[in-house]
Amino acid sequence: MAKIIAIHSFRGGTGKSNLTANIAVAIALKGYRVAVVDTDLQSPGIHALFSVDEVASTKTLNDYLWNRVSISDTACDVTSHLRIEGAGRVFLIPSSVNADEIARIEYEGYNVSLLNSGFQRLIKELELDYLFIDTHPGIGRETLLSIAISDLLFIILRPDRQDFQGTAVTVDVARQLKVNNMMLIINKIPSKMDFLALQQKLEKTYKILVAGILPLSEDIVQMGSCGLFSLQYPHHPLTRIIKQIADKAIMPEQPSPLVYADS
Repeated sequence: MAKIIAIHSFRGGTGKSNLTANIAVAIALKGYRVAVVDTDLQSPGIHALFSVDEVASTKTLNDYLWNRVSISDTACDVTSHLRIEGAGRVFLIPSSVNADEIARIEYEGYNVSLLNSGFQRLIKELELDYLFIDTHPGIGRETLLSIAISDLLFIILRPDRQDFQGTAVTVDVARQLKVNNMMLIINKIPSKMDFLALQQKLEKTYKILVAGILPLSEDIVQMGSCGLFSLQYPHHPLTRIIKQIADKAIMPEQPSPLVYADS
């Protein structure tokens, strides 16, 4: 059975797309078939991390939602481009960066139920083990669907009061939607902050396990979304944390102590 993993944040700027891409690739490196769907139709961008600069001329999720193509026609096999060897595969389903297409989504909306049927078809036709959904920040119709159908929901937040309040809303909504498996990922933590104390505080507040804590990193900022950090820096402490999160995505029921970047 394929597993659907939604990765969400209440606010933008949390590093959600970066983490989605890196976790998905970390799982593919273990030999699994993985797809990443960019459902952030209003502000697409995850394709840049996979260096798919030709997205404007390829089939996108928008084409599927407007009944122009089948959902499988939008899937780009980026495995060889990422130089991933072995049985693992990575497919990217990008959203359109065309200004007119984005404006149409904003103005007209779309049939959200098409997303669910499209996800199921992708799983079947691509023989997927994991389907990652990179959501639009906040709480919208497509986000509610992605959360509702997910087998595992990762909620990303920063050590920021607005993020804490927004995460409380997201957790409440997810529980109303009967999402049983949720985990927190805390990103962009200042190095002087007490990581363990922060982990304990958030787990107590939200009653959800923390899957990973990542410090604020100039190394990631300097990349400027040009490629995948975990592939370019396979031995970096942050890559070790990403691999730990990937392990928890594969086996969320198996508890294990967190690895911090300085440990």
